[in-house]
Amino acid sequence: MKAAFLFPGQGSQFTGMGKDFYDKFKEAREVYDLANKVTEMPVKELCFDGSEDELKETKNAQLAIATTSLAILAVIDKMNIKAEYAAGLSLGEYVALIYGGFLKLEDCFKLLKLRGYYMQNLVPKKEYAMAAVIGLDSTKIEEVCSRHEANGEFVVPANYNYSMQTVISGEAKAIESVSTELKELGAKRVIPLKTSGPFHTKALEEASKEFYKDLQKVEFKAGNGVSVIKNLDGSIYKEGDNFAEILSKHIISPVRFDKALNIFKNENVDTFMEIGPGKSMTGFINKEKLEGTSNSIQKVEDLEKLK
Repeated sequence: MKAAFLFPGQGSQFTGMGKDFYDKFKEAREVYDLANKVTEMPVKELCFDGSEDELKETKNAQLAIATTSLAILAVIDKMNIKAEYAAGLSLGEYVALIYGGFLKLEDCFKLLKLRGYYMQNLVPKKEYAMAAVIGLDSTKIEEVCSRHEANGEFVVPANYNYSMQTVISGEAKAIESVSTELKELGAKRVIPLKTSGPFHTKALEEASKEFYKDLQKVEFKAGNGVSVIKNLDGSIYKEGDNFAEILSKHIISPVRFDKALNIFKNENVDTFMEIGPGKSMTGFINKEKLEGTSNSIQKVEDLEKLK
């Protein structure tokens, strides 16, 4: 048996996330309390009582989602449940890096506070959107986006989630027109996402450059043997990697979670646990028909699935 821990990204947030873990487990309380202390932000309060609009703001969402994943992970670790592989979806990669021993908890909180701020504020002032395109091959989506780009519109593939789901990102009007065309080409659905920026595109170039300076000040570790998969290209992190370069590029480059799925398939990973709010990643596993069991752990009662 081989297991993988999966950590969700922005858009998975909901009011009240992690509250039951905080109330029941000391390990979870310690994570939330540390997040508040290190960032000097009301992370815990945002998770438990924040409005949908507050949680949609990038500067809040990134810390809130990652802290919730980390709190649940601390409880799972206490249960002595382990995984050989770890992967995140965009933001979730930071939680995967902590599980893999490459990044310290305090540094993660500091980085995500900065990352969220830059990604919200250092972006040209336009109306942006993201949408998940379901049921259409990514090459067709790339072709349509390229054609619209050639006509001066800003819309690109941003997340390759699995073979039949790709997220597009860009200006809201371009997303709208491309979405209509993709439906005509056979997309089953095009779903607007609960995000507030053109993530994983060139629009965040300034944010990427600023974040690079902060990343250079962080001491990344050698790792603990867990295979952590990069969103950037689907390769495995290793000691000596240029983390500052990889993680700054991460902001402006497409997320290749489809390549993580290929690794899971090739390495016969058969147990998947999505740790944190939402259950989109277990959905990708199931849609791609990977063999084995997949569980979403976002509520205390979900822990029963692991026994």
